Amino acid sequence: MKILATGDIHGDIGLARKLADKAKEQNVDLVLICGDFTYFEQSTSNIIGPFAATKKPVALIPGNHETLATAEFLAQLYGATNLHGYSMRFGDVGIFGCGGANIGLFQLTEKEIYDELAKAHDKVKDAKIKVMVTHVHPVGSTMERFTKHFPGSEGVKKALDRFKPQLHLCSHVHEAEGVEEKMGQTTVINVGKSGKIIEL
Repeated sequence: MKILATGDIHGDIGLARKLADKAKEQNVDLVLICGDFTYFEQSTSNIIGPFAATKKPVALIPGNHETLATAEFLAQLYGATNLHGYSMRFGDVGIFGCGGANIGLFQLTEKEIYDELAKAHDKVKDAKIKVMVTHVHPVGSTMERFTKHFPGSEGVKKALDRFKPQLHLCSHVHEAEGVEEKMGQTTVINVGKSGKIIEL
């Protein structure tokens, strides 16, 4: 399975088009958007459209710049899947997610973050390969060293420890784009706005 994962687009339509072109060129099986596709709820017009136009499945979660309602509206408008508290399967691969962050417009408590991930994980707990998708990074990660303003999430870390996904994709900290690290049994990647092709 091949995924194009991105986050923190912040309403940049030109960037969305470039990423959509990359998804087509690479013939990915899924486009995954790890939140913050808007800039404080602005620039929502057609930001998901270029990805939908690829005719590839698109999944997204809200970040801390958009509400759950906006994410759900755009998902329905463009036929995408909102993974906040939900999951999807591609053969042996189970993908589950939670949007929002511990700060911002769509702010969740650490318990809410963990509970949403637990609910989503339950549907794919028997998958051979599990991919966890969040906007915010886990507490104790290398990504925390890149920012003084965005704390890592204890709820995300608890989910990593409990569910042991092979892969965890996030964004949120722009300065940590592309950072890849191992936390326990999980490879954690900040996919960033440039996007990352991931093969499973």
